[in-house]
Amino acid sequence: MSAHEPPATLAAFFTDGRLTSVPRKPARRAALLQHLACSLFDPERPYTEREVNEALLAVHSDTSMLRRYLVEAHLLTRTRDGSSYRRATTADLEAPGNAPEGTPDGTPGDTATAPGCVQPPAA
Repeated sequence: MSAHEPPATLAAFFTDGRLTSVPRKPARRAALLQHLACSLFDPERPYTEREVNEALLAVHSDTSMLRRYLVEAHLLTRTRDGSSYRRATTADLEAPGNAPEGTPDGTPGDTATAPGCVQPPAA
């Protein structure tokens, strides 16, 4: 599986690398959003709204829906004025009042890795 290729559990929602439907079941939707956050966004840099939209456009035309879902799921963080986005890290979730219900494993993890993302092996 490449970095952008969806896991087998999400393959039914993709055709030729494009997202064809968003899962209705919360667990599958959460898995999809984690996959998108991990495969499209680098945790080490901020993104403008335009850059977020361009990244999301690679998989689906409704970028505002996906962007909103990612922010609501606490997988992307946004500045108060909406000028900058970042892939969330475990440290973001551990901040008081930020953890969504049902975080992936409920335990603190590597602060450089987004919730649910697998950190690449060290070089």
